[in-house]
Amino acid sequence: MSDQTGKQLSKEEKDARFEAELLPVLDPLYNFAYRLTLDEDDANDLVQETYLKAYRFFDYFEQGTNAKAWLFRILKNSFINEFRKKSKQPAKVDYSEVEGYYNTDDVEGEGGVATTTDMRTESVQDLIGDEVASALNALPVDFRTVIILCDLEGFTYEEMAKILDIPIGTVRSRLHRARNSLKEKLEKYAKSMGYNS
Repeated sequence: MSDQTGKQLSKEEKDARFEAELLPVLDPLYNFAYRLTLDEDDANDLVQETYLKAYRFFDYFEQGTNAKAWLFRILKNSFINEFRKKSKQPAKVDYSEVEGYYNTDDVEGEGGVATTTDMRTESVQDLIGDEVASALNALPVDFRTVIILCDLEGFTYEEMAKILDIPIGTVRSRLHRARNSLKEKLEKYAKSMGYNS
């Protein structure tokens, strides 16, 4: 990698620049990955894969440009590629995981019923409510993605178009349809909370 004057950077200088420009985006990147995958382990894997690709192709990153948008695009592409791969494979069950879970002593919760707890899911649901989280998670991935990028991560339409590699008009129409779909899913909940349409 070379700097703006064309001088070749040492590995230490490249690593320092990588850390300074790309590591501050870790938390929003993880949140985006989690909302796409709806699974903590898959989100961690996706973020790790994103940073590996970003490091490998860091020579192509233009210093001073939007590092967050660049990383979000890498993550989105990795997610789509993994989604395509998984959709072509038959469903798999990890029996050792199931067996390990049911053979533990702390399987039973109150009343002898098996329970599991995902702290991240609980904290998100506490923040936005069960109905809102469920409605957001029930949206198709294309709709969920634009809502997350725009309304939760604060990207502009132009940045979203670059991240998603779609025209800006498609971003606007997809966001409009996603918000309408979310609105339909939440109307009954809103009325029960005292809001009128």
